[in-house]
Amino acid sequence: MATSTVSANPSNNSTIWGQFFPLVSVFFFWGFVAASNDILIPVFRKEFDLSNTQGQFVAFAFYIAYTVGSLAYMGLSKLRGRDVINSLGYKNALIIGLVVSALGTLLFIPAANNRSFELMLSGLFIVGLGFSLQQTVANPLAILMGPRKTGSQRLTLAGGINNLGTTIGPLIVSFAIFGSVLSDNTEASIESVKTPYLILGAAFLVVAVVLKFTKLPDQDTTEEIEEDNETNDGKERSSAFKYPQLLLGMVAIFVYVGVEVSTASNLPEYMEKVMGFETKDIAPYISLYWASLMIGRWSGAIEAFNPKKDMLQFLKFLAPYLAFGVFLAVNAIMKHDLTPFYYYAALIVVLILADMASKGNPVRMLLIFSLMGILSLLIGIFGTGMVSVYAFTSVGLFCSTLWPCIFTIAIAGLGKHTNTGSSLLIMMIMGGAFIPLTQGFVADYININYSYFVGVACFAYLAFYAVRGGQILKKQGIDYDELT
Repeated sequence: MATSTVSANPSNNSTIWGQFFPLVSVFFFWGFVAASNDILIPVFRKEFDLSNTQGQFVAFAFYIAYTVGSLAYMGLSKLRGRDVINSLGYKNALIIGLVVSALGTLLFIPAANNRSFELMLSGLFIVGLGFSLQQTVANPLAILMGPRKTGSQRLTLAGGINNLGTTIGPLIVSFAIFGSVLSDNTEASIESVKTPYLILGAAFLVVAVVLKFTKLPDQDTTEEIEEDNETNDGKERSSAFKYPQLLLGMVAIFVYVGVEVSTASNLPEYMEKVMGFETKDIAPYISLYWASLMIGRWSGAIEAFNPKKDMLQFLKFLAPYLAFGVFLAVNAIMKHDLTPFYYYAALIVVLILADMASKGNPVRMLLIFSLMGILSLLIGIFGTGMVSVYAFTSVGLFCSTLWPCIFTIAIAGLGKHTNTGSSLLIMMIMGGAFIPLTQGFVADYININYSYFVGVACFAYLAFYAVRGGQILKKQGIDYDELT
C-alpha cells in the first residue's frame, strides 16, 4: 500500500510532530470560538434585549455554517466532477479556510460600531464557514501525518488541544469585555466585544502564513482499496444510505453535538436566573464545562505517544488530573477564586471508573457515558445550589469520548462508502445549531431547569444507539470488540 512520504517513514517522528503542532493550532481556534460564544449569549441578551430563544441564535449562526459549508463543498465538487479539496491540495484548502474565518472577524468592527446583532451573527457565521473547510481538511490530514495505526490517537490529541481552547476562550473573552474579576464592572460594552475577535482574526492570518511554509501532504495518496459492497451478513449494499448503523449514527452525531453545545450555552441563563450570578462571574463555570471535555480527551490522547503498557495505565489516571490542573492554573492567572472547584476532583474519579468499565469498547463506552450524562442532567434539574451547577458542568466529562464512539460505530463495515459516510456525519454537526435553539425555546415557555430535559432526550437516544448499533454490527458479522 503506497502512502504519502510524510507518513511512510517512521524515522521522521520529529518531522511529523514538527508539522503536526502547527496544524493543531486550528483545533485550538475551533474550541476557543465555540466556547466563547457561551459568553457572548448573555452579553447579547442584555445589550439587545433578547429572549433566551433569540440569544441561542449565536450558537445557531455558528454551527449552521458547518452544514452550509459542507453542502457547498459537496455541491462544488459535484459540479466540477472532481473533489475540490484534492484540486486545491490540503494545505491550500486549510489556508483558505483560515483566511475566510479572518474575514468573518472583520465584521465585528461594523457590528460593534452600529450595535447590530445581525452583523454580529453574520461575522460568527463566516468564521464558522471557514472552520467548516478547515475541519473537512484537518481531520484526515491529522491521520495522514504519521503511521495510520496511531491516526485516531492523533485526532484525540488534537481534540485535547481543541478543548484547551474551549477552556481558555471564555476566560479571555470575559476579561476583554468586563476586565479583571476584581473589577466592579458588571456591564458589557458591545465595543469591547470586537477586540478579542480582531486579535483572533490576526492569529488566523499568522497561522495561515506559517502553514504556507510548512511541508504538508497535498492529499491522501494512500492507494484506495476497492472493497466489496457485500458485508459479512451476505447482503449487498450499493450506497452508504443502505447501512442502518450510518443512518442512525447521523442522528446520533446531531443530538450529541446538540447536547454538548446546548448544555453550556444555556448554563449562563441558569446561573443568572436560578443561582443569582452576575454575568461577569459565569466565565469560570463555562470554562469548567469545556475543561471537562479536555479532561476526558487528554486521557484518551495518551496512546498517541506510544507509552509502555504499565506507564499507559499510570498516565490514564494522571492525564485527567493534569488537564484539571491546567483549568485551575488558567483560572488562577485570571485571579478567580479556586475554592469552589476543588470538589470537582471527585467527579474525575467517576469519569476514570466509567472509562475502566467500558474497557475501551466504543459500544459499551457510548452506553455507559450516555447513561451517566442522563444522571448528571437529572441531578442538575432537580438538585439545588452548587450541586446542580457541578452536575451540569460534569456533562462535559461524559461527552468527552462520545464523538469517536459514535463515529466508529457509524462507519464500521461501510467499505468503500466510508468517505461518503464520514462526510454525512460531519454535516450533522448542525445539531449544535438546532438543539440549543430548542432548549432556549423550552426555557422561555416553561423554565430553564426543565429545559434540560431536552438534553436528557438526546442522551436517551445515544443510549439507544449504543444498544441498537451493537445489534446491527453483530447481525452484519462485525465484531465491535475489535473496533478501535
